[in-house]
Amino acid sequence: MTVRGRPRRLASLGAAVAVLLGLLGAYAATGAPAQAATSQFRGVNWADARDNFLYDENVPIGLSKSDNYATTYTKSTAILKGFQNLGSNTIRFGINPQTTSSSWWGSLTAAYDAANALGMNVMIAPWPPTGGRISDMNAFYTMWDTVIAKYGTNSRFYFDIVNEPWGYSATELTNLAAAFLQRYSSIPRGRIVVPGLYSDIDLCAVGSDTRLNGTLLSIHMYTLGGETHPTEADWVNSFKARLCGHADRAVLTEFGVPMNTGVNYNGPRDGNNNVSYFYALTDTVRELGMGSLLWTGVKDTNQTQGPGPCFNASCAITSLTGSGTNLSLTVTNQSGLDRVRHGWGLDGTQSPTPTGSANVLRGAGSNRCLDVPGAATTNGTQLTIWDCTGGTNQRWTTLPNGALQVYGNKCLDVPGHATAPGTRVQIWDCNGGANQQWNLNSNGTIVGRESGLCLDVTGAATANSTPVELWNCTGGSNQKWARQ
Repeated sequence: MTVRGRPRRLASLGAAVAVLLGLLGAYAATGAPAQAATSQFRGVNWADARDNFLYDENVPIGLSKSDNYATTYTKSTAILKGFQNLGSNTIRFGINPQTTSSSWWGSLTAAYDAANALGMNVMIAPWPPTGGRISDMNAFYTMWDTVIAKYGTNSRFYFDIVNEPWGYSATELTNLAAAFLQRYSSIPRGRIVVPGLYSDIDLCAVGSDTRLNGTLLSIHMYTLGGETHPTEADWVNSFKARLCGHADRAVLTEFGVPMNTGVNYNGPRDGNNNVSYFYALTDTVRELGMGSLLWTGVKDTNQTQGPGPCFNASCAITSLTGSGTNLSLTVTNQSGLDRVRHGWGLDGTQSPTPTGSANVLRGAGSNRCLDVPGAATTNGTQLTIWDCTGGTNQRWTTLPNGALQVYGNKCLDVPGHATAPGTRVQIWDCNGGANQQWNLNSNGTIVGRESGLCLDVTGAATANSTPVELWNCTGGSNQKWARQ
């Protein structure tokens, strides 16, 4: 959020918002935003207690620069499990060049590694402290070189180029993003997050620049800069206009309201600006299937209110309790969490209710079933075909969102949102992602909604343990499955 701890920028941000609002009618002419494919991101920001606009190392709340890797890992695991209890599967960290060039970096990576071990998505974003512009490009790229050298090959990690770039023209920002993509061309574009213009509040330029095709897009929205609306509907219109028709790639990487004022966010939708805003954003991300990351995940109980309208201490959904490595989180506003979970599509349950009974999926060409080898339950276990036994490792349940679930909590998954023929399929914790959604067609094919490719028995083989993968749909018997 641009004004957290940076009140001197309120006037200039307000001016930008005013300009943006003056253009909303033009943006609305682009039509309704496309349906999103980013709902796999349900999460929170885990920030430094001082906010992330820093001139020294970023230290997420609850951690300490005096901690070694092992202690940081233990503390982080406790806090991250608290976030998971909210329904979160994604964590967004702030970073800066001072962090990666310091000895603290070796310990901080324990927090990233702990999130990865818990099966969470990790999004990393640098915060420029000087007016939102990158002041030292050499230091900026040295920082990113360090991060990507360590995590670039890990499909759970996402790289948000820069948080809330300020003072850039549309041309400058899109050129910056294009240069970043060229420098790190080995990273799949679906794991790179391009920020919106005017401190992440406008996706028009970045979304329409074809050089940036395939990337995710970051948008932020707060009740700041003088923007107020009397109704949820007005806030919805404002938010959708800022998406500029690019909701299919957008993630709401920051949004938030005060959680420490006793406001009931399940109350009347209209009449209170913060409440109307919060209804609008959570309803809209759910409607469009967009991912959303709340600002912010946790505050320290000793933390005092900062100068901005949504500083960590006021907008945090949880408070940190405990000492040493014995840490836990306490929800600060249950109605606020209810609204966030509604936006995430959880509404009191993290798993969609299955439709119908569990069935085996028998290959027409092999007469063998889609099988989790050895009845394994480990994320990343790759699937094969095997003699049909009717075991729990062969019984697949269709969920309302198109997922195929086994064991009641694992889903048929395409690693890293890959769309290339030959990608092996696996099981992973059900997260609602587009890479876990399938169309079961009347001709027997099972087609990935994200890839458009068919579930295929490699090489049309019929032997036990033959791998199952994605492949171009050919109509072959090795791509046809019977539910029994």
